[in-house]
Amino acid sequence: MKRTGDEYFDSEEFHELLTEYEHSVETGEPVFLDVDALSEIADYYHFTGRYDQAENAITLALSLSPGAIAPLTYRIHEALWNGKTEEAKVYLSRIVETNELDYVYDKAEIMIAEERVDDADAYFLETLERLPEEDRQDYIFDVANIFQDYSYSEKSMEWTLRAKQEDTPEFKELMARNLFGVGRYKESERIWGELIDSDPFSKHYWNALASAQFMNEDYSSSVQSSEYAIAIDPDDPDGLLQKANGLYYLLNFEEALKYYRRYSSQKPDDEQGLLHQGVCLVNLGRHKEAIEVLNKALEVALSRDPDDESPHTGDIYQELSFAYSEEKDTEKAMEMIEKAHEFDGDSVQTELVKGHIMLASGKMQDAEKYFRRAVLLSDTPNQTLLRVIVSLYDNHYLEAAYTMFKKFFKVVEETPSATECNDGYAYMALCCYDMKRLDEFLSYLKIACERNPRECQVALSHLFPVDVDPKDYYNYIKDRLP
Repeated sequence: MKRTGDEYFDSEEFHELLTEYEHSVETGEPVFLDVDALSEIADYYHFTGRYDQAENAITLALSLSPGAIAPLTYRIHEALWNGKTEEAKVYLSRIVETNELDYVYDKAEIMIAEERVDDADAYFLETLERLPEEDRQDYIFDVANIFQDYSYSEKSMEWTLRAKQEDTPEFKELMARNLFGVGRYKESERIWGELIDSDPFSKHYWNALASAQFMNEDYSSSVQSSEYAIAIDPDDPDGLLQKANGLYYLLNFEEALKYYRRYSSQKPDDEQGLLHQGVCLVNLGRHKEAIEVLNKALEVALSRDPDDESPHTGDIYQELSFAYSEEKDTEKAMEMIEKAHEFDGDSVQTELVKGHIMLASGKMQDAEKYFRRAVLLSDTPNQTLLRVIVSLYDNHYLEAAYTMFKKFFKVVEETPSATECNDGYAYMALCCYDMKRLDEFLSYLKIACERNPRECQVALSHLFPVDVDPKDYYNYIKDRLP
């Protein structure tokens, strides 16, 4: 049986339990397991994506003991996962063992799912006061994990700090997740590194380290860490997706595409993998292929249950609009961006994309109309104007882009927040390079390298060897230009 990364599910004890259950199912013999064991087996099947088998195990458990807390907790979590809090409350009302801490956890989780976080916190604290001292540490740890599972990292940190500090993998992992959740990625990375030192064959640890490095914008290290997870399990979806994302941000679209495809082979019902394949293909200029794969992504997204609406549908339509625009199908491109707006409601983005489509079809006056509307609607008009200028450059209106960049920088540099304007200089450098204004290219490149190396990488990496750090582009090229 393949390692899951979960300590209990990978244990010999659980393997024996699962083997006994599966032997009984395969042979048609009676299953002689209690409801707790059956619930654990259902959890395992759910964890590994075998949902029909999970349903069979939990149905059997409830038939044996309809009021037992373990299988009803499974049903509560299932309902909450699908956004059905009222259904979760019905299952809670059927629990017989209301004096168990699991009942407290279930009741509080429903409050959290209803965004009654303060009520849940107060309920947890009230229960803590009634517990004997010897039970408090485990209880505090459980509560912290629950808040973390629902992405309330600050609240989880509060509870973690109530506990006695332990030098255990469980405590370190919780702290690493908390630090990640509150944006302290470097500290989180350090703890995941410590955990890997103690268990170098945990793909979960390697993927968590890769996530922290990715959020810290250390994409090369993130890719390397994800490679360890893939080495441990070549079919691990998390590792494949993590590596694909890192490669994408390193602008290695060809390699990223390969790993997004491998991810989709493991998760065919996740439109996210197909969407990112489409984005890579758009960046590679393979627009017909992009349209094909993005339409597959759309099929998957739209086939979801209405209670489980995809968060990616708007993005899929938007990428389709770009692909159709590049294929000179302006009507279809405009139809797609209108569809995107129905899902994400982002009027500024919609107007910007419409303007971009009009530019691509050579309709400057129509483009100006949409761009003007985008700037007027925007809460950050300077940033929106910058995106308009980049669109002009992307559509080969070099003189217009150059003139607008000049005006843009003059305005932002005369405002009190001038030092906060770090965007646009790399694109201006590229514009100057294409126009053979090499002195200006160097001048803007120097600013860009100092202020925004990431933008340098995105805009200018095709001009430099891959082993040159974007912050060093200016120093690398200043003496090499004619």
